[in-house]
Order: sequence, then C-alpha cells, then structure tokens
Amino acid sequence: MSSVKNQYTAIGLMSGTSLDGLDIVCCSFEKKNDTWIFSIINTDSIDYDITFKEQLKNTVHLEPATLLAFHNEYGSWLGNQVKKFMNQNNIQVDFVASHGHTVFHQPEIGLTYQIGSGQHLANACEQKVICDFRTNDVALGGQGAPLVPIGDQLLFDQYDFCLNLGGISNISFNSGRKRIAYDISPANMLLNFICSTIDKAYDKGGAIARTGTLNPALLDTLNNLSYYKLPFPKSLGYEWFTEEMIPIIVHNQDTTENLLHTAVHHITTQIADAIKKTKHKNSSILVTGGGAKNDFLIQILQQKLDGFATVVIPSEEIIDFKEALIFAFMGVLRERNEINCLQSVTGARKDSSSGVLYHP
Repeated sequence: MSSVKNQYTAIGLMSGTSLDGLDIVCCSFEKKNDTWIFSIINTDSIDYDITFKEQLKNTVHLEPATLLAFHNEYGSWLGNQVKKFMNQNNIQVDFVASHGHTVFHQPEIGLTYQIGSGQHLANACEQKVICDFRTNDVALGGQGAPLVPIGDQLLFDQYDFCLNLGGISNISFNSGRKRIAYDISPANMLLNFICSTIDKAYDKGGAIARTGTLNPALLDTLNNLSYYKLPFPKSLGYEWFTEEMIPIIVHNQDTTENLLHTAVHHITTQIADAIKKTKHKNSSILVTGGGAKNDFLIQILQQKLDGFATVVIPSEEIIDFKEALIFAFMGVLRERNEINCLQSVTGARKDSSSGVLYHP
C-alpha cells in the first residue's frame, strides 16, 4: 500500500565518479493532481581533500577487510556531514537518501557495490537513511544504472532529453510509452584524467581544450571502442575506463592541449550520435552535471547537433544538484513503495522499488 502522505522533506547525497566531492541537497516534494513538484531548500558541496580523494580512487584495489572497514568509515563521514548540514541550516527531514560512492560496477557478472554504510550513516546523523538503490535491480538482471531517469520522467518532463555530464555522460528520454536511458561515454572522468597528468584537477570552462588541435587517429581509436557498438541498456564503470580508455590516452604521444581537445570531440561525437539516432528532431536537451559548465564542450556539442536539437543550460543549482535531488526523490518513491527503478532503462526482469532502509 502506498502512503497517503503527499509531502516530504528529504536530504539527497551524491558522490560521483569524477571524485570532485559530496553534493548535499535538502528539498521538498509534493504530489498535486498526480504531478510531483519539487523545491530546493538548501545545498552544499564538500570537496574531497587530496588524501580522501586518493583513498576513494584506490578503493577498487583494497583487500576485502580493508574495503569493508572503509565502507563503514565513509558511512560515518557521510553521516557527520549530514548532521553538520542540518545543524547549520536548522532543518528537519523525513529521511536521508544516499547514492554512496561506486567502487565496483560489473552488472554483467551481477556485481555492483557502493561504499558508505547506511547503518553507520544513520547512526552518525541520527536520521532514517535510504541507500543502496542499485543492488536490487542488478539482482533482477538489470544494469543497476542509470537511476536518475525516474526523476527525469516525473520531475523534468518538459524536456525531450535529459543529459547528465558527470564522470560519465548519460542520457534519458521517452520512446513511445517507455523511458529509455543509458551511459553514453566517459565525460569528466576522461577530461580530469588528462588534466591530472599536468597536476590540474580539471579544465575550467574547457579553456585548455580550446587551445588544442584535433588528433584524428586518437579520435578514431576512441570512437571505435566496442562499448559504443553495444545496444542499450548498457552502463559504464571506472573499471572499464581504467582497462579500455586509460591505456589509449597514456600511450598516445601528444600534448595535453591536443588530448583534451580530441577528448571533447570524442565525448560530443558520441552524445550527438546518440541523440540523432532517436529521430527526435527540433528537441530540447536539458544538460546538467559539471560538464554543463565546460563552455568549449557545450559549444562543440551544439555544433555537432547541427540544428537537430537545442541545448538548454539550467540554473547553476540544477546543474550542480540535480542528481542529489533525484536520489532524494528516489527515496520518496521507496518510502511510498512506488516504482523508482525502470525495467525499460536497466533491462531488469521487472520494474522495482529499490533502496534499503536503515534506522539509527
């Protein structure tokens, strides 16, 4: 049975594959006449310091016991950030919804794992916590990703496409009566990796990439990776990036400027191709995630779309916090035992209401 309650205040937590930090959003949701309305109340972004970032990056290589200990430690850290955020903003919430931080994502062998222990998180912030949104879908034979399309469909339906440019670029759109979504390509994950070779965290506004020139051979190699030929549903993880893409970049003898320039062309080629394949002409594309602030990337994307679709850049608040907002919303749907994971998106055997509840 669904709850009769139609108003919720929730905190959403998101830590993305680009490792830039933790996004926290407090928002309200109200269901009116079968339509969900949201309002963002407070937000915060907490940068990971260099040591913590390295720890998170290294999790994939940890011994099992060490990884599980860090899983608990990270959960407590998340809970402490939530408690501080709530105290600073004097807010009360129904629950906290946490994405966790993805360490392993290999749905083809039935594996997905996000660290950030829900019990430790709940104990530290003294709130009910809903987390681990992916496992149930993977257990049902799905990709466990992308998860945000349910929010795209119910909160942002005025746009034909929702494109998120985080560590990975992913897209969602309606096709007939179904919501379709999948990971297109690495995005900031690739750009930030190239920047790390010159001790930069990222290429602000795409300024460095803009000064480079195209490396056609490299572009061709990247565009011919086998993942791009796979049908959806499909999703990408850091392991794939490490095995398939990093060696190509590392073995390519070219300047940072040229590598970044070519990477931007690769990312935008894959996105434009994905959008054009849908045959949705004269459409609107809502672009969010850190990549929406990469002016050069957005410019090249609009060029490659060639009038087929128009890029819409929303407010900075939506750019930065849309994913955290949608995880809070997924928590609302889980609280109501309503579908928050779509079979049409993930390829699971059925739709599901996913997420595990923890009480302090």
